[in-house]
Amino acid sequence: MIILRPDRQDLRFPPVESASPEGLLAVGGDLSSERLLEAYRRGIFPWYNPGQPILWWSPDPRAVLYPEKLKISRSLRKTLRRDYLRVTFDRDFRAVMLACAAPRRTRTYECHERQDAESDREQSPGGGTWITDEMVEAYCRLYELGYAHSVETRHGDRLVGGLYGVALGGVFFGESMFSHETDASKVALVALARTLQAHGFRLIDCQLPTAHLASLGAEAMPRTAFLAELDLAVKQPGEPGRWPIEIPTRALADTESP
Repeated sequence: MIILRPDRQDLRFPPVESASPEGLLAVGGDLSSERLLEAYRRGIFPWYNPGQPILWWSPDPRAVLYPEKLKISRSLRKTLRRDYLRVTFDRDFRAVMLACAAPRRTRTYECHERQDAESDREQSPGGGTWITDEMVEAYCRLYELGYAHSVETRHGDRLVGGLYGVALGGVFFGESMFSHETDASKVALVALARTLQAHGFRLIDCQLPTAHLASLGAEAMPRTAFLAELDLAVKQPGEPGRWPIEIPTRALADTESP
């Protein structure tokens, strides 16, 4: 196992082909903005439990969602047409992260559906979360730099769902979602996919394949194919910055779906 030093002058990662069968690539390092961006460019992401050193992953296969292939179910389209929710971008990044970090009983879905026993203990009622305080501060720094983004679903003025992730070139790396009302996180995902599609983004990296993601149109891709797609996507032109967007959900209901 490769151990990384917390040295911002050396941001190198080992070749992803050296990852374990589960996708674990390296241990240690730090969550500096420079290291995180280098990791994402290479198809690597951090994921670890509180009390553990930082663990870096590059799983095979990889879950990918092409924005134009997002599936909108009949029930979700009905929610969109009811038009009682509204979607904003980059209005409350920290609040979205903290909601994603809340105990599992307070939300209906999380991007990383971790199944191992250690994670289950961390997600038990009153337990911890893989989104540590260290992670919150690290991604808030990326947000301030214009690389991390949040999508917020609101019922009136109340934040009821959302997601966050990192954008580089033409790829959005999804990190986590939360929902306090039915379909609230899915509404955020529809808004994100349609916005990315309109701006020429190539793909959404969903990281770990799950049945839930597959139901929304994500597909499992061999790591080699994903890295080839990623290499093209991160080279697309695009400047970091805020996304000052607000979308009525009825407009999302009228978009096409496979």
